[in-house]
Amino acid sequence: MVKRREPTARQMRLATELRRLREAAGLNSRQAAALLGVAPAQITHIESALAGVSEQRLRRLASHYACTDEEFIDALVAMATDRAHGWWEEFRGSLPNSFLDLAELDHHATFLREVAILYVPGLLQTEDYARAVFSARVPELTHEELELRVQHRMRRQQLAVPYELVIHEAALRIRVSDRAASRAQLGKLLERSESDDVTVRVIPFDLDGFARAASSMTYAGGSVPKLDTVVRDVPHGSAFIDSEAQLSAFRTRFRKVEAVSLDPDRSRDFIHKLAQEL
Repeated sequence: MVKRREPTARQMRLATELRRLREAAGLNSRQAAALLGVAPAQITHIESALAGVSEQRLRRLASHYACTDEEFIDALVAMATDRAHGWWEEFRGSLPNSFLDLAELDHHATFLREVAILYVPGLLQTEDYARAVFSARVPELTHEELELRVQHRMRRQQLAVPYELVIHEAALRIRVSDRAASRAQLGKLLERSESDDVTVRVIPFDLDGFARAASSMTYAGGSVPKLDTVVRDVPHGSAFIDSEAQLSAFRTRFRKVEAVSLDPDRSRDFIHKLAQEL
């Protein structure tokens, strides 16, 4: 068995779910290994994503763990047996793995919901806007590193899943570059908001008592709800959150934010007015 050197976030998620199933069944690693007839170290490697697991063994483990959720088991099998190489693999070794993990999450998501407070999110950025954001990085990126990030960001935008964005007025007004770039960025938001699969809602400054405006997040729907994921920005990349308690809290947070934002038509009018001011 060849151990993986750098498991992807998707591989880590599969490993986490298998560990959760084992712990819910009240079994330790040694007991789980005995059920499969393997060394305890193999269970440890599977649950740390250092090794993969076959469909047969995964289904045997699920049976031993008394998991009866067939839809969930099928979803785990799909994760375990997926050998496809997505477009993001072209950037492996050239960009930090967090970029690749995010693109893979987008690719497998059944829907995406996002709350943006200070920046237009990457999935709707223009090239100039993205380049300005990456140019502000400290330490400064080389020209090649900068352009690779911009290319990756533009490729991520080729999605075909429902995308809901709630964006604060601050993100619409902050000029990450110049006036022309800001105008073009608002124009792209307006254009994309006309798509059937994209919904944009605006939170205006004059909304009273909106304490929730301090928190940005992306909520990615999994093939089954148990495999949903929340992504938060952290200083050195992205943090993937998958505990059910936190997922439930973020689902509630998004719906509360959505409920107090402008509806899509009023939001488009709002963005159009801002663009005219530039």
